[in-house]
Amino acid sequence: MIKSEQPKLYIISPAEFEIERFSEDLKPILDSIEISCFRLALSTQEENTIAKTADVIRDICHSRDVAIVIEDHFLFVQKHGLDGVHLSDGARHVRKARKELGKEAIVGAFCGNSKHNGITAGEAGADYISFGPLSNTSLKDGTIANPDLFAWWSKIIEVPVVAEGGLDKKVVTNLERTTDFLAFGDELWKGKNPLHALNHLLSFLS
Repeated sequence: MIKSEQPKLYIISPAEFEIERFSEDLKPILDSIEISCFRLALSTQEENTIAKTADVIRDICHSRDVAIVIEDHFLFVQKHGLDGVHLSDGARHVRKARKELGKEAIVGAFCGNSKHNGITAGEAGADYISFGPLSNTSLKDGTIANPDLFAWWSKIIEVPVVAEGGLDKKVVTNLERTTDFLAFGDELWKGKNPLHALNHLLSFLS
């Protein structure tokens, strides 16, 4: 089904950041633009750092009615009052996360460009499926998610779909009627003014 409404917005954190500086970049975005979900996607495996960061960012998000999910570390969700988890390995741990977190928690799954993995994750109980990246990349094997995947998914599958990775003017324009969420991450943080970068990308939505 072609969507009549604009996609909702989803923000992904950098893999590494200094908490005070990042907080000051994030707050104006959440204060001025309606964001549905924020993902804490840290590369560190240091538990104390993850815990401290999760507590700070959770308070920023929840005070603005924005859901916060953490990437992969679903044992942090209940302990730190988060709203759910984003699993980066497709359908592999969806059932386990759902069993651990219960029905009310958000469980999302990144499935690259695999329709099969997306369907499997949805059947296992994922609340949303994300596909990407959407433009040329040197990451992993360089495979991108074709816009046709989103058009097919939106027509056939009811589980919400998220577009993430390499979102530019062309991608935003092509996908605004076939994706439920646009997820912005590095597109914002690689510059000096993340809010300006996001506003620029959103200006391409009709």
